[in-house]
Amino acid sequence: MTANHDAAYPLPPEDEVDGGEPSLKRQRHEDDAADETNAVTLYAPPLEDDVDQQQNGNIRTSSLAEPTMKLSGHKGSVYCLSYDPQGEMLCSGSFDSTCLLWKAGGNCENLNVLSGHKNAILDVCFTNDSEKIITASADYNLGVYDSNTGERIKRFMGHEGIVNAVDVCREGSASLAVSASDDCTARLWDTRVRGDVGRFEDEYQITAVAYANDGKVVYTGGIDNTITAWDVRQMRKSMGMKGHTDTITCLSLNPKGTHILSNSMDGTLRTWDIRPYVMDNESGGGKKKRHDKTFVGGTHNAEKGLLNCSWSADGTMVTGGSADRIVHIWDELSAEELYVLPGHNGCVNSVVFHPKENVVASASSDKSIFVGELSQS
Repeated sequence: MTANHDAAYPLPPEDEVDGGEPSLKRQRHEDDAADETNAVTLYAPPLEDDVDQQQNGNIRTSSLAEPTMKLSGHKGSVYCLSYDPQGEMLCSGSFDSTCLLWKAGGNCENLNVLSGHKNAILDVCFTNDSEKIITASADYNLGVYDSNTGERIKRFMGHEGIVNAVDVCREGSASLAVSASDDCTARLWDTRVRGDVGRFEDEYQITAVAYANDGKVVYTGGIDNTITAWDVRQMRKSMGMKGHTDTITCLSLNPKGTHILSNSMDGTLRTWDIRPYVMDNESGGGKKKRHDKTFVGGTHNAEKGLLNCSWSADGTMVTGGSADRIVHIWDELSAEELYVLPGHNGCVNSVVFHPKENVVASASSDKSIFVGELSQS
Protein backbone atom coordinates (compact mmCIF):
# COMPACT_ATOMS: atom_id res chain seq x y z
CA MET A 1 0.00 0.00 0.00
CA THR A 2 2.80 2.44 0.84
CA ALA A 3 4.64 1.85 -2.42
CA ASN A 4 1.51 2.25 -4.50
CA HIS A 5 0.59 5.41 -2.60
CA ASP A 6 4.00 6.99 -3.36
CA ALA A 7 3.71 6.10 -7.05
CA ALA A 8 0.30 7.66 -7.40
CA TYR A 9 1.15 10.80 -5.51
CA PRO A 10 4.89 11.59 -6.19
CA LEU A 11 6.53 14.19 -3.97
CA PRO A 12 8.22 17.19 -5.60
CA PRO A 13 11.98 16.94 -6.06
CA GLU A 14 14.00 17.98 -3.04
CA ASP A 15 15.77 20.73 -4.96
CA GLU A 16 12.42 22.40 -5.60
CA VAL A 17 11.41 22.13 -1.95
CA ASP A 18 14.65 23.07 -0.23
CA GLY A 19 16.41 24.86 -3.06
CA GLY A 20 20.08 24.16 -3.53
CA GLU A 21 22.47 21.23 -3.26
CA PRO A 22 19.95 18.62 -4.23
CA SER A 23 22.51 15.92 -5.01
CA LEU A 24 24.46 16.34 -1.80
CA LYS A 25 21.42 16.41 0.39
CA ARG A 26 19.90 13.50 -1.43
CA GLN A 27 23.06 11.46 -0.98
CA ARG A 28 23.21 12.22 2.71
CA HIS A 29 19.53 11.38 3.06
CA GLU A 30 20.00 8.00 1.38
CA ASP A 31 22.89 7.14 3.67
CA ASP A 32 20.86 8.05 6.72
CA ALA A 33 17.98 6.04 5.42
CA ALA A 34 20.27 3.07 4.94
CA ASP A 35 21.54 3.39 8.47
CA GLU A 36 18.01 3.78 9.75
CA THR A 37 16.91 0.74 7.77
CA ASN A 38 19.71 -1.29 9.29
CA ALA A 39 18.77 -0.11 12.78
CA VAL A 40 15.13 -1.01 12.25
CA THR A 41 16.13 -4.41 10.94
CA LEU A 42 18.05 -5.16 14.10
CA TYR A 43 14.99 -4.53 16.27
CA ALA A 44 12.33 -5.82 13.91
CA PRO A 45 9.92 -8.20 15.69
CA PRO A 46 9.88 -11.80 14.43
CA LEU A 47 7.23 -13.01 12.03
CA GLU A 48 4.05 -14.53 13.46
CA ASP A 49 5.14 -18.00 12.40
CA ASP A 50 8.41 -17.56 14.30
CA VAL A 51 6.52 -16.36 17.36
CA ASP A 52 4.25 -19.39 17.24
CA GLN A 53 7.21 -21.72 16.91
CA GLN A 54 9.00 -20.05 19.81
CA GLN A 55 5.92 -20.19 21.97
CA ASN A 56 5.31 -23.81 21.08
CA GLY A 57 8.90 -24.54 21.96
CA ASN A 58 8.63 -22.80 25.29
CA ILE A 59 5.47 -24.49 26.49
CA ARG A 60 6.82 -27.98 25.87
CA THR A 61 7.65 -29.08 29.38
CA SER A 62 8.08 -32.82 29.03
CA SER A 63 9.65 -35.64 27.06
CA LEU A 64 6.34 -36.50 25.36
CA ALA A 65 6.29 -36.47 21.57
CA GLU A 66 3.05 -34.45 21.64
CA PRO A 67 1.46 -32.26 24.33
CA THR A 68 -1.32 -34.83 24.74
CA MET A 69 -1.15 -38.54 23.96
CA LYS A 70 -3.96 -41.10 23.87
CA LEU A 71 -3.02 -44.67 24.74
CA SER A 72 -5.27 -47.46 23.51
CA GLY A 73 -4.95 -51.21 23.91
CA HIS A 74 -7.08 -52.33 26.83
CA LYS A 75 -10.25 -54.25 26.02
CA GLY A 76 -12.10 -53.13 29.13
CA SER A 77 -12.35 -50.27 31.60
CA VAL A 78 -9.00 -49.04 32.87
CA TYR A 79 -9.11 -48.89 36.67
CA CYS A 80 -5.62 -47.96 37.84
CA LEU A 81 -2.36 -46.28 36.85
CA SER A 82 1.10 -46.06 38.34
CA TYR A 83 4.37 -44.39 37.32
CA ASP A 84 7.62 -45.96 38.40
CA PRO A 85 9.65 -43.76 40.78
CA GLN A 86 12.11 -42.86 38.03
CA GLY A 87 9.35 -41.68 35.70
CA GLU A 88 10.42 -43.96 32.86
CA MET A 89 7.43 -46.34 32.76
CA LEU A 90 3.67 -46.17 33.20
CA CYS A 91 1.62 -49.23 34.14
CA SER A 92 -2.15 -49.51 33.66
CA GLY A 93 -4.53 -52.13 35.05
CA SER A 94 -7.86 -53.03 33.51
CA PHE A 95 -11.10 -54.96 33.74
CA ASP A 96 -9.66 -57.17 30.97
CA SER A 97 -7.45 -58.89 33.62
CA THR A 98 -4.20 -57.51 32.19
CA CYS A 99 -1.76 -54.72 32.89
CA LEU A 100 -0.08 -52.86 30.06
CA LEU A 101 3.38 -51.39 30.52
CA TRP A 102 4.05 -48.17 28.59
CA LYS A 103 7.07 -46.01 28.01
CA ALA A 104 6.45 -42.76 29.92
CA GLY A 105 8.04 -40.46 27.33
CA GLY A 106 8.32 -40.07 23.56
CA ASN A 107 5.49 -41.79 21.72
CA CYS A 108 4.52 -43.84 24.83
CA GLU A 109 5.13 -47.17 23.12
CA ASN A 110 3.69 -50.29 24.70
CA LEU A 111 6.55 -52.23 26.28
CA ASN A 112 4.86 -55.31 27.69
CA VAL A 113 1.65 -57.07 28.70
CA LEU A 114 1.37 -58.41 32.24
CA SER A 115 -0.99 -61.35 32.31
CA GLY A 116 -1.91 -64.16 34.69
CA HIS A 117 -4.83 -62.79 36.69
CA LYS A 118 -8.28 -64.31 36.23
CA ASN A 119 -10.30 -61.20 37.04
CA ALA A 120 -10.12 -57.42 36.91
CA ILE A 121 -7.00 -55.56 38.04
CA LEU A 122 -8.16 -53.01 40.63
CA ASP A 123 -4.84 -51.48 41.71
CA VAL A 124 -1.19 -51.46 40.70
CA CYS A 125 2.05 -49.98 42.02
CA PHE A 126 5.81 -50.13 41.45
CA THR A 127 8.22 -51.04 44.23
CA ASN A 128 10.47 -48.18 45.30
CA ASP A 129 13.40 -49.54 43.28
CA SER A 130 11.28 -49.72 40.06
CA GLU A 131 12.26 -53.38 39.64
CA LYS A 132 8.88 -54.95 40.41
CA ILE A 133 5.20 -54.26 39.79
CA ILE A 134 2.59 -55.43 42.30
CA THR A 135 -1.03 -55.87 41.22
CA ALA A 136 -4.26 -56.27 43.21
CA SER A 137 -7.05 -58.22 41.58
CA ALA A 138 -10.67 -59.24 42.00
CA ASP A 139 -9.49 -62.88 41.76
CA TYR A 140 -8.50 -62.61 45.48
CA ASN A 141 -4.77 -62.61 44.66
CA LEU A 142 -1.87 -60.22 44.21
CA GLY A 143 0.73 -60.60 41.49
CA VAL A 144 4.40 -59.62 41.54
CA TYR A 145 5.91 -58.95 38.11
CA ASP A 146 9.39 -58.17 36.84
CA SER A 147 9.14 -54.68 35.32
CA ASN A 148 11.92 -55.43 32.83
CA THR A 149 10.67 -58.74 31.42
CA GLY A 150 6.95 -58.56 32.26
CA GLU A 151 7.04 -62.06 33.75
CA ARG A 152 5.12 -62.89 36.90
CA ILE A 153 7.65 -63.97 39.51
CA LYS A 154 5.36 -64.44 42.50
CA ARG A 155 1.71 -64.64 43.52
CA PHE A 156 0.45 -63.60 46.93
CA MET A 157 -2.46 -65.80 48.00
CA GLY A 158 -4.39 -65.70 51.26
CA HIS A 159 -7.12 -63.12 50.93
CA GLU A 160 -10.62 -64.57 51.01
CA GLY A 161 -12.25 -61.68 49.14
CA ILE A 162 -11.62 -59.18 46.36
CA VAL A 163 -8.30 -57.36 46.77
CA ASN A 164 -9.19 -53.70 46.37
CA ALA A 165 -5.90 -51.89 46.84
CA VAL A 166 -2.15 -52.30 47.25
CA ASP A 167 0.65 -49.98 48.33
CA VAL A 168 4.40 -50.20 48.93
CA CYS A 169 6.84 -48.69 51.38
CA ARG A 170 8.58 -45.70 49.75
CA GLU A 171 11.69 -45.41 51.92
CA GLY A 172 12.05 -48.83 53.47
CA SER A 173 12.70 -52.21 51.92
CA ALA A 174 11.64 -52.58 48.29
CA SER A 175 10.22 -56.01 49.09
CA LEU A 176 7.46 -54.79 51.43
CA ALA A 177 3.82 -54.26 50.40
CA VAL A 178 0.39 -53.99 51.99
CA SER A 179 -3.02 -54.92 50.56
CA ALA A 180 -6.68 -54.22 51.41
CA SER A 181 -9.52 -56.62 50.78
CA ASP A 182 -13.24 -57.24 51.07
CA ASP A 183 -12.41 -59.98 53.58
CA CYS A 184 -12.06 -57.17 56.19
CA THR A 185 -8.30 -57.53 56.45
CA ALA A 186 -5.22 -55.60 55.39
CA ARG A 187 -2.21 -57.86 54.95
CA LEU A 188 1.52 -57.26 54.91
CA TRP A 189 3.62 -59.01 52.29
CA ASP A 190 7.31 -59.55 51.66
CA THR A 191 8.39 -60.61 48.18
CA ARG A 192 11.15 -62.71 49.77
CA VAL A 193 8.69 -64.75 51.86
CA ARG A 194 5.86 -67.11 51.02
CA GLY A 195 2.48 -65.99 52.38
CA ASP A 196 1.62 -62.86 54.34
CA VAL A 197 3.86 -61.65 57.15
CA GLY A 198 1.13 -59.91 59.14
CA ARG A 199 -2.50 -58.90 59.02
CA PHE A 200 -4.83 -56.27 60.45
CA GLU A 201 -8.40 -57.38 61.03
CA ASP A 202 -11.19 -54.83 60.84
CA GLU A 203 -14.95 -55.09 61.30
CA TYR A 204 -15.80 -53.92 57.79
CA GLN A 205 -14.58 -54.35 54.23
CA ILE A 206 -11.40 -52.40 53.52
CA THR A 207 -11.35 -50.56 50.21
CA ALA A 208 -8.23 -48.37 50.48
CA VAL A 209 -4.75 -48.67 51.95
CA ALA A 210 -1.58 -46.58 52.24
CA TYR A 211 1.86 -47.40 53.61
CA ALA A 212 3.69 -44.77 55.71
CA ASN A 213 7.05 -43.67 54.29
CA ASP A 214 8.98 -45.23 57.15
CA GLY A 215 6.97 -48.44 57.05
CA LYS A 216 5.91 -48.19 60.69
CA VAL A 217 2.23 -47.33 60.09
CA VAL A 218 -0.44 -48.61 57.70
CA TYR A 219 -3.54 -46.52 56.92
CA THR A 220 -6.79 -48.14 55.82
CA GLY A 221 -10.22 -46.89 54.76
CA GLY A 222 -13.43 -48.72 54.05
CA ILE A 223 -17.20 -48.80 54.09
CA ASP A 224 -17.26 -47.52 57.68
CA ASN A 225 -16.21 -44.07 56.32
CA THR A 226 -13.26 -43.99 58.73
CA ILE A 227 -9.50 -43.77 58.14
CA THR A 228 -7.71 -46.09 60.56
CA ALA A 229 -4.02 -46.03 61.42
CA TRP A 230 -2.39 -49.34 62.38
CA ASP A 231 0.89 -49.67 64.25
CA VAL A 232 2.96 -52.21 62.32
CA ARG A 233 5.26 -53.06 65.25
CA GLN A 234 2.47 -53.65 67.75
CA MET A 235 -0.04 -54.87 65.12
CA ARG A 236 -2.94 -52.87 66.52
CA LYS A 237 -5.04 -49.79 65.84
CA SER A 238 -3.40 -46.55 66.87
CA MET A 239 -5.75 -43.84 65.57
CA GLY A 240 -9.02 -43.22 63.73
CA MET A 241 -9.99 -40.18 61.62
CA LYS A 242 -13.65 -39.49 60.93
CA GLY A 243 -15.28 -36.92 58.66
CA HIS A 244 -16.30 -38.64 55.44
CA THR A 245 -19.95 -39.61 55.14
CA ASP A 246 -19.57 -42.44 52.64
CA THR A 247 -17.16 -45.20 51.61
CA ILE A 248 -13.50 -44.21 51.25
CA THR A 249 -12.29 -45.29 47.82
CA CYS A 250 -8.58 -44.40 47.97
CA LEU A 251 -5.82 -43.18 50.28
CA SER A 252 -2.59 -41.50 49.20
CA LEU A 253 0.32 -40.22 51.26
CA ASN A 254 1.96 -36.92 50.35
CA PRO A 255 5.67 -36.94 49.39
CA LYS A 256 6.81 -35.68 52.81
CA GLY A 257 4.68 -38.22 54.65
CA THR A 258 3.00 -35.57 56.81
CA HIS A 259 -0.51 -35.64 55.30
CA ILE A 260 -2.77 -38.24 53.73
CA LEU A 261 -5.29 -37.63 50.95
CA SER A 262 -8.60 -39.51 50.82
CA ASN A 263 -11.25 -39.86 48.13
CA SER A 264 -14.78 -40.79 49.14
CA MET A 265 -18.14 -41.62 47.63
CA ASP A 266 -19.50 -38.58 49.49
CA GLY A 267 -18.07 -36.54 46.57
CA THR A 268 -15.14 -34.95 48.39
CA LEU A 269 -11.39 -35.34 48.63
CA ARG A 270 -9.89 -34.50 52.03
CA THR A 271 -6.44 -34.10 53.47
CA TRP A 272 -5.55 -35.18 57.01
CA ASP A 273 -2.57 -34.27 59.17
CA ILE A 274 -0.95 -37.51 60.30
CA ARG A 275 2.04 -36.09 62.14
CA PRO A 276 2.44 -37.47 65.67
CA TYR A 277 1.27 -34.31 67.44
CA VAL A 278 -1.34 -31.98 66.00
CA MET A 279 -2.73 -29.08 68.02
CA ASP A 280 -6.01 -27.35 67.29
CA ASN A 281 -5.11 -23.65 67.33
CA GLU A 282 -8.74 -22.57 67.28
CA SER A 283 -9.64 -24.24 70.55
CA GLY A 284 -6.38 -23.31 72.20
CA GLY A 285 -6.35 -26.56 74.10
CA GLY A 286 -4.80 -29.92 73.61
CA LYS A 287 -7.47 -31.16 71.25
CA LYS A 288 -6.16 -32.81 68.10
CA LYS A 289 -7.57 -31.75 64.79
CA ARG A 290 -6.58 -34.10 62.01
CA HIS A 291 -8.81 -32.96 59.15
CA ASP A 292 -7.03 -30.27 57.14
CA LYS A 293 -8.73 -29.36 53.83
CA THR A 294 -11.68 -30.43 51.68
CA PHE A 295 -11.63 -30.42 47.86
CA VAL A 296 -14.97 -30.33 46.04
CA GLY A 297 -15.83 -30.66 42.35
CA GLY A 298 -15.39 -34.35 41.66
CA THR A 299 -18.32 -36.75 41.63
CA HIS A 300 -19.13 -40.41 42.18
CA ASN A 301 -21.99 -42.29 40.51
CA ALA A 302 -24.09 -45.43 40.80
CA GLU A 303 -21.20 -47.59 39.57
CA LYS A 304 -19.63 -47.16 43.02
CA GLY A 305 -16.14 -47.47 41.58
CA LEU A 306 -13.02 -47.21 43.72
CA LEU A 307 -11.86 -43.90 42.28
CA ASN A 308 -8.28 -43.01 43.13
CA CYS A 309 -6.54 -39.90 44.44
CA SER A 310 -2.92 -38.74 44.25
CA TRP A 311 -0.43 -35.94 44.92
CA SER A 312 1.94 -34.14 42.59
CA ALA A 313 5.63 -34.88 43.10
CA ASP A 314 6.19 -31.62 45.00
CA GLY A 315 3.00 -31.94 47.04
CA THR A 316 1.48 -28.68 45.77
CA MET A 317 -1.39 -30.23 43.76
CA VAL A 318 -3.88 -33.03 44.33
CA THR A 319 -6.18 -34.91 41.98
CA GLY A 320 -8.60 -37.80 41.98
CA GLY A 321 -10.90 -39.88 39.82
CA SER A 322 -14.33 -38.50 39.02
CA ALA A 323 -17.50 -39.90 37.47
CA ASP A 324 -18.23 -36.73 35.46
CA ARG A 325 -15.65 -37.77 32.81
CA ILE A 326 -13.39 -34.85 33.74
CA VAL A 327 -9.94 -34.70 35.29
CA HIS A 328 -9.98 -32.31 38.25
CA ILE A 329 -6.76 -30.90 39.72
CA TRP A 330 -6.70 -28.72 42.82
CA ASP A 331 -4.14 -26.47 44.45
CA GLU A 332 -3.31 -28.11 47.77
CA LEU A 333 -2.65 -24.88 49.66
CA SER A 334 -5.80 -22.95 48.73
CA ALA A 335 -8.06 -25.92 47.81
CA GLU A 336 -9.00 -24.05 44.61
CA GLU A 337 -9.51 -25.96 41.39
CA LEU A 338 -6.63 -25.30 38.98
CA TYR A 339 -7.42 -27.52 36.00
CA VAL A 340 -10.62 -28.97 34.54
CA LEU A 341 -9.54 -31.32 31.75
CA PRO A 342 -12.22 -32.91 29.53
CA GLY A 343 -11.68 -35.57 26.89
CA HIS A 344 -12.74 -38.91 28.33
CA ASN A 345 -16.03 -40.52 27.37
CA GLY A 346 -16.45 -42.50 30.57
CA CYS A 347 -15.86 -42.32 34.30
CA VAL A 348 -12.30 -41.23 35.14
CA ASN A 349 -11.12 -43.97 37.49
CA SER A 350 -7.53 -42.96 38.10
CA VAL A 351 -5.33 -39.88 37.73
CA VAL A 352 -1.62 -39.78 38.57
CA PHE A 353 1.15 -37.19 38.29
CA HIS A 354 4.49 -37.88 36.65
CA PRO A 355 7.17 -38.06 39.37
CA LYS A 356 9.62 -35.75 37.56
CA GLU A 357 7.80 -33.86 34.80
CA ASN A 358 4.79 -31.54 34.56
CA VAL A 359 2.65 -34.36 33.17
CA VAL A 360 -0.55 -36.04 34.29
CA ALA A 361 -2.02 -39.40 33.21
CA SER A 362 -5.68 -40.42 33.47
CA ALA A 363 -7.48 -43.74 32.99
CA SER A 364 -11.14 -44.16 32.21
CA SER A 365 -13.97 -46.62 31.77
CA ASP A 366 -13.89 -45.67 28.07
CA LYS A 367 -10.90 -48.10 27.84
CA SER A 368 -8.44 -45.29 27.08
CA ILE A 369 -5.59 -43.49 28.83
CA PHE A 370 -4.63 -39.86 28.29
CA VAL A 371 -1.14 -38.59 29.05
CA GLY A 372 -0.66 -34.85 28.73
CA GLU A 373 1.32 -31.82 29.78
CA LEU A 374 -0.15 -29.33 32.21
CA SER A 375 -0.05 -25.77 30.93
CA GLN A 376 2.20 -23.40 32.82
CA SER A 377 0.38 -20.86 34.95
